[in-house]
Amino acid sequence: MRKVYIILAVVAISISFGFTTMYPIDGFKRTGIKRLYQIQKFVEDSVLYKRIPFGAYKKLEDIKLNLTSVKDSMDQILVEDNDFAKRIKSLFPNGAYSAAVLDMSNPDDLKYAEYRENVGYQPGSVGKLAVLNAVFYQMAKICPDSWEDRVMYLKDIRVPSRYWGTGDHHTVPIYDIEKDKLVKRQVVASDEFSLYEWLDHMVSVSNNGAASVMFREAILMAAFGPEYVNITEKQAETYFKETPKDSLTNLAHSVVNDPLRELGITEDEWRLGGMFTRGPEKYVGRKGGSIGTPKGLMKYLVRIEQGTAVDENSSLEMKRLMYLTDRRIRYAKSPRLDSAAVYFKSGSYYKCDRVKNPNCSAYAGNVFNYMNSVITVEHDDGVKYIVCLMTNVLNRNSAGAHMYLASKIDDLITQDNSKPEVKEVPYKDDEDTGNDG
Repeated sequence: MRKVYIILAVVAISISFGFTTMYPIDGFKRTGIKRLYQIQKFVEDSVLYKRIPFGAYKKLEDIKLNLTSVKDSMDQILVEDNDFAKRIKSLFPNGAYSAAVLDMSNPDDLKYAEYRENVGYQPGSVGKLAVLNAVFYQMAKICPDSWEDRVMYLKDIRVPSRYWGTGDHHTVPIYDIEKDKLVKRQVVASDEFSLYEWLDHMVSVSNNGAASVMFREAILMAAFGPEYVNITEKQAETYFKETPKDSLTNLAHSVVNDPLRELGITEDEWRLGGMFTRGPEKYVGRKGGSIGTPKGLMKYLVRIEQGTAVDENSSLEMKRLMYLTDRRIRYAKSPRLDSAAVYFKSGSYYKCDRVKNPNCSAYAGNVFNYMNSVITVEHDDGVKYIVCLMTNVLNRNSAGAHMYLASKIDDLITQDNSKPEVKEVPYKDDEDTGNDG
């Protein structure tokens, strides 16, 4: 039987790296994510590329963690600044909104605000960050002493979709370097990508199939330990067929949720209840349901910035995978953020009762209509902040409202951190002032 879980010899392509795209463009050689190669060539060859704004062109080396010097506990960090909180809360129109906002422009003087921060929402695709975290958590167990080995395995191990990755309408970008051809299509069972590419598909275009594939891989990492890097497709499939469903369900729940508990995020603040596609449900059931709160998600993004989400290298790499260089949507689409680097994940989940409203449309559910945005914003002038926004506004697409709030929050935090203008006062000597001493 042909091995699918193998380490491939990758031919290094000699390119001058210096520009970036969701993982920075100059990260192609590091990660092997093929779509990055095409965008980098556009930049190098001066081909007009309007899909991404100015803030999406940070280099790999420019992406850093902002709170590694902050050793305070989460309880000490997430304490409201009364004045800041009062002004932030005034921006939210009603009780269909919940948020947590942290201004970290000055790590020595953090300012935090929260609004209905403990209200639970169905997190939708924001929950994929729990899968991202689980993969890096398990990789640290497989290669505890070598970060370089972890990167090598993420780049070189290729795994197939099979039934895990199918059934999602979201397309993925598939680029053929030799033919210089990009195709965007749904995942099919025969697709095979590297772990890095599956992670990129999961985060950058929010592909549900990619999320289920990487959830599967995190389970296999936990089950096989260091031997994971050598298992075959047959071994993997046999494991799922022969392990009792309740055991697999409990393991899956543990794999994605226990690492969050270790970060101090409670079960009621953020948990993931199951896979993102239906195919795997014959082997892995759902457990506990999914929930997210602004407070729980804020804790995770703060841990990333502190470098304590798994470890500092993993935190930085997960942040790179969240670096938004694809088309910006919803909160991230605000023109105020065009020049900023943004690290972003959005998620939605809605339900329509067409008896009540036959015209109920996508992302405008009348039963529930969750839309969630988590984002880290970094302006070149040093203004840096995190926002976790979750809404349940019925009967309307909230994308515009998220974008509007993004502009208002950015204005407020930018003004807070602007240096007061120093006006020159003309010099007057004693004779001019009539002051004799």
